[in-house]
Amino acid sequence: MMNEIFEFIINSRKSFIDLIDGLTLEQLNKIPDGFNNNIIWNFGHIVVSTQTLCYVRTGILQDAASVRFNEYYKKDTKPSYAVTEEEVAELKAIAIKSIEKIKEDYANGKFADITPFTTATYGVQMNSIEEVLITTIGHDNLHYGYAWAQKNKI
Repeated sequence: MMNEIFEFIINSRKSFIDLIDGLTLEQLNKIPDGFNNNIIWNFGHIVVSTQTLCYVRTGILQDAASVRFNEYYKKDTKPSYAVTEEEVAELKAIAIKSIEKIKEDYANGKFADITPFTTATYGVQMNSIEEVLITTIGHDNLHYGYAWAQKNKI
């Protein structure tokens, strides 16, 4: 079952990348009326959030300092600069590579013992990495939906 979960996360992220690939930098950086962020922020947010949930919130890493771009896309941030083509490309690469790394670490038992935590967004206690990854699916797709709505407004 876990292989299917990882495959679903990767395929969902590939769909998000397809959405991004069809837009200009100006469109990715535009904050549409009624929103406080933009399409690229929503994408960057899912990229950093999953890594943080899997490695930091579970107690494997002490803090999110090693999560690339975390300071710009973590919860409660909003766009503060125009993202470049280079950053977009790097976020797209990390989006897939980070899930492949989590899958590898999962297979190697790295997440066998995690420190349970409650998510800020859903207020649900996560007691296992499987619960974290299932929540990732919902969280990723929530932000994918925001990005689609934003695409329709720009």
